[in-house]
Amino acid sequence: MTSTTVTGVLMLVGLIGIVVPVLPGLFLVWLATGIWAYDHPASSAWVVFVVATVIYAGGLVTQYVIPGRRMRRAGVRTPTLLLAVLLAVVGFFVVPVVGALFGFVLGIYLIELTRQRDRRTAWDSTRHALRAVALSIGIELGAGFAIVLVWVVGLWRLGSGT
Repeated sequence: MTSTTVTGVLMLVGLIGIVVPVLPGLFLVWLATGIWAYDHPASSAWVVFVVATVIYAGGLVTQYVIPGRRMRRAGVRTPTLLLAVLLAVVGFFVVPVVGALFGFVLGIYLIELTRQRDRRTAWDSTRHALRAVALSIGIELGAGFAIVLVWVVGLWRLGSGT
């Protein structure tokens, strides 16, 4: 298998890993670009990797900053999210893959219900957190597709290098 094929497969697995959070998806997409640049004979392949690194770093920062601000404005506190993530991990092992989502949602709802003592307010907080998670995944997926696009343009301009 050539490094171009390995890169393409890793990128596909990475993009799937963003949507199905079992693997570090964006990291895999970025890493695949680095493997391709390392193996490519043209030194300008590293330019592709540097651009991918900038996109990766921007995606990492943005995927936490923007949803975090929105959740703070909605009144969802950081400890609530941390406990919900813990319940998501437990849920993942109890019911593989889908248990993580159920554990996260249930965790936020129960914690907010305990904190605010109002079902409607707890559900509103849960909805805000779910929207923030969806936004975070969307940002990460956008960054992943941008890295793939940069790689495809680099591949088109530089060739496969084999």
